[in-house]
Amino acid sequence: MKDIKIIDVAKRANVSPATVSRVLNGSKLVNAKTEQRVMQVIREMEYIPNNMGKQLRSRKTMTLAVVVSDVLVSYYAEIIKGIENMANSLHYRVLICDAQNQRAKELEFLSFLVNHTVDALIMVTPSLSDEELSSYAEEGYRLAVIGREVGHPLIPCSFTDNITLARDVILHLTEQGHRKIAFLSGYSEATDSIKRLEGFIQALGEAGIPFEQGLVENGDFSEDGGYEAFKRLRSQREDFTAVFAANDEMALGVYKACAELRLSIPEQLAVVGVDNIRLTNYVVPRISSMEQPLYMMGSVLAEKLIDQINDNRLADQRLFVLNAELIVKESSLWKISDSY
Repeated sequence: MKDIKIIDVAKRANVSPATVSRVLNGSKLVNAKTEQRVMQVIREMEYIPNNMGKQLRSRKTMTLAVVVSDVLVSYYAEIIKGIENMANSLHYRVLICDAQNQRAKELEFLSFLVNHTVDALIMVTPSLSDEELSSYAEEGYRLAVIGREVGHPLIPCSFTDNITLARDVILHLTEQGHRKIAFLSGYSEATDSIKRLEGFIQALGEAGIPFEQGLVENGDFSEDGGYEAFKRLRSQREDFTAVFAANDEMALGVYKACAELRLSIPEQLAVVGVDNIRLTNYVVPRISSMEQPLYMMGSVLAEKLIDQINDNRLADQRLFVLNAELIVKESSLWKISDSY
């Protein structure tokens, strides 16, 4: 017999998977006509709910887990703060899990769902594939993703429009007269890296500037990685006048390299980062940066997950796409015509 899943029932009944779930749980939020249609499809397809998963979900721990790639990276602090504040206001505890940039640890933390250690799990920029994450959602486990979109109707996601983010950075730099712009990416397989590179290439094309692969280096989203990536770029060519770093940690690495190479910022090199972390205001010159709504990205996902566990009033709202804002500071405010 074919393994019928809740998503199959939803497609046949032309409703959301959340609506099927509400019908199965006897929710009064579904009108009678819709309930009858869903029940008819359930009978026709001979759908059998995962009773084990249903029993597990009925026992609440009042705890969420948050899995981050590296707890020492500043990017995660505001996200975690948003999650914790929202969860605490709704009487939930939060367990912070450091995956240490290891896929195996991400999978290990997913076992918290299976073992019912937590009611739901939020994964921040996970390295696991959509298929791996979706398999847990199909079994009725609650999880959400921050930092990228996962194409499954039961997995809520919050993320920044990274293409627009990158385009805004390049527009700012080209307005300053820069034509040779280097890009320091993070991990090559990370969605943030891929989308920001896509936006970088698009913006260059719109400005009539040819894309050069030789001006792209991976810096693994860390300060040391940004330092090494910039040194590699500089050893190969010296014609670029600006650097767009895919996060502020790497931008700080660029500052360290420039100090060693006696390069003056912004007179000889403009620098723009992403995240607008606090440290960007304590270096000289202060670093221009794209400020992502990190607190909101965490807060909205925590509210959504807890709502799913309980009343599920936000059932039809799954994707939360937020915009970043360019905070222009001294590191990029030097028109190229002023010095060249």
